[in-house]
Amino acid sequence: MAKLINIVLYQIAWFACILGAARNQPWFGLGISFIVLAWHFGQVKHLKNEAYLLLSALLIGFAFDQTLLSTQLIDYQSHGWNNAVVPMWILALWLTFATLLNISLRWMRLHLIYAVLLGLVGGPLAYLGAESLHAITIVDQRTYWVLAIGWAVITPLLIILSKRFDGFEPAKLSNNMEVNA
Repeated sequence: MAKLINIVLYQIAWFACILGAARNQPWFGLGISFIVLAWHFGQVKHLKNEAYLLLSALLIGFAFDQTLLSTQLIDYQSHGWNNAVVPMWILALWLTFATLLNISLRWMRLHLIYAVLLGLVGGPLAYLGAESLHAITIVDQRTYWVLAIGWAVITPLLIILSKRFDGFEPAKLSNNMEVNA
């Protein structure tokens, strides 16, 4: 049940961020994302590990989307601050996407090829969906190749990081004894 709730909450946050940006109301998506993140952190066993994972995803996402913006491959609507910096709602999307890693996408740890394929196809599709809802503009059709390759690398990287920073599994000592933290 947690997997289904996780996916549904992420989809709600995605639509809230995208539609909020498209309607020049980016704060709407941020508010919904905050609620999703609050639910997520209420589920974790080890807050510090999960926080490291989400922070890692945020930094990777910021670097990726900032590169897309700086190279003028994508134009984002409703920045909410300086137009030279990726919008806050994109950063909220990276954080809410990261909530999937240790719950709904956990199974990919043993099948990284599926993580590559998810990124290769799902990354560009998410941006295409955002464009069709008028939250972004894909400036150049070659951007889809950049998105596909970027997400094909980022998704398995995030899956690997989720194993390292797993807020849902008990921390282990080297002799496999659980640590109460």
